[in-house]
Amino acid sequence: MADLRDSYYLGFDFSTQQLKAIAIDGKLQVIHQSNVQFDSDLPEFRTQGGVHIHEDRVTVTSPVLMWVKALDLLLEKMMSAGFDFSRVKAISGSGQQHGSVYWKKGARTTLQSLNPGGYLHSLLQDCFAVQDSPVWMDSSSAEQCKSLECAVGGAQQLADITGSRAYERFTANQIAKIYQLQEERYNETERISLVSSFAASLFLGDYAAVDYSDGSGMNLLDIFTKKWSEPCLKATAPHLEEKLGNPTPPTAVLGFVSSYFVKRFGMSEDCKVVAFTGDNPGSLAGMRLQEGDIAVSLGTSDTVFLWIKEPKPMVEGHIFCNPVDCLSYMALICYKNGSLTRERIRNKCADGSWENFSTALRSSPMGNNGNIGIYFDTVEITPPAVGIHRFDQRDKEVAAFTLEVEIRALVEGQFLAKRVHAQRLGYRIIPETRVLATGGASSNKDILQVLSDVFNAPVYTIDVANSACLGCAYRAVHGLAAEMGMSFTEAISEAPGAQLAVRPTPGAEKVYGPLLKRYADLEQKILKCTPQ
Repeated sequence: MADLRDSYYLGFDFSTQQLKAIAIDGKLQVIHQSNVQFDSDLPEFRTQGGVHIHEDRVTVTSPVLMWVKALDLLLEKMMSAGFDFSRVKAISGSGQQHGSVYWKKGARTTLQSLNPGGYLHSLLQDCFAVQDSPVWMDSSSAEQCKSLECAVGGAQQLADITGSRAYERFTANQIAKIYQLQEERYNETERISLVSSFAASLFLGDYAAVDYSDGSGMNLLDIFTKKWSEPCLKATAPHLEEKLGNPTPPTAVLGFVSSYFVKRFGMSEDCKVVAFTGDNPGSLAGMRLQEGDIAVSLGTSDTVFLWIKEPKPMVEGHIFCNPVDCLSYMALICYKNGSLTRERIRNKCADGSWENFSTALRSSPMGNNGNIGIYFDTVEITPPAVGIHRFDQRDKEVAAFTLEVEIRALVEGQFLAKRVHAQRLGYRIIPETRVLATGGASSNKDILQVLSDVFNAPVYTIDVANSACLGCAYRAVHGLAAEMGMSFTEAISEAPGAQLAVRPTPGAEKVYGPLLKRYADLEQKILKCTPQ
């Protein structure tokens, strides 16, 4: 990539609450960042948190023109700040997963002939059959989920095809709902995009293909053949395949940037558009996961990202096509009971002090003398259970633990759960495995030590703000490098690396190996007692 040192690469992220952009140079250093906050910068759309929550409280949408106008505003801000668009060699981006955009018949012609004298939101205001796009927060398609699972033979069969059971936010079920309740608008639709491919279409000046990785979050793509699943298409809506177009590899260069951006912002005619993807796959790229790695984001909700070769789809968690390696997969598991639960136990057992919390962890033994705790303050996603459950070394449920035992039981229980569910999806720890930790709790070395011990792997910390956006700037670099046969790791080898935080304590695997099986059995016991 030496001949491209003077070039810039742009990554965009159309997330729930804002549109962000990050530019990096040929040395992979961040040289510009900008953003537009939907609520405050575009108040005319009257969103809260970037969305409209409808009266039924389960229907959640975002105005598609808000996203278009946000791009107008963002690019104007960048130009006013003196950003040199002429040096941009490639663009890629991400969008909030599961959102969908419905282009009206004739919109393609409009996209291909945009007048550089006008704003995008004015030029495209009549191009959408559905003005308010369903987004990932929507949970109004339960009926369609049941119908889809029934059509293909059940939840596990759907997961075996698409990587996930039917979820209300997933695009197939949203499309089915629109077809059933707004058939006229569905029939007016020429093309259905994800938020990611919609954003790519703006830059391309033509309909952009859905990439394999974001397409995996639709309940429509066969993640093994990388083609739309016929049974899923048939169960969703008529003529759907032609409205979706053919999916594309996430590393694909889709074409050159539209002449609109060349004439309006001074972009180079040679600037290439690399396929856009979902925000979670974008984050995998931003965290620079490699084969065998696991990333653990410790925030309000805890999220686990896995790089796997041989996936085992389950009715829990998600399997996506890998966004930087078409021969691999990524798995994602999200847990609701993350930092808020840790903070509750800190307040209860450590006088609200993280220092006291850490002291308790250091003073209690690995394995907690066989005591195991499972803490679901709110209904968990994986597994769908709720309640606080404490078990002694004989697997007898007890009412309370001492303060030190409670603290370690919480932290060990959270990380045992992550390893148990990761392994069910096909993850295997190998000698090269690294755990990459990010999020608020990753600053606590004692919490990370437990994480390292439970996974029997070194833990590295990464200081990655806006990981999806940065990941897509990296993916823009890789899109060009992939044309020359380079891997993602090779293409971004000079990017800032993760820092070693802790290594596993000797003997950790002997302690936690048996606890993993016990934890899995106890979780199943709880699940059987949970009303469904």
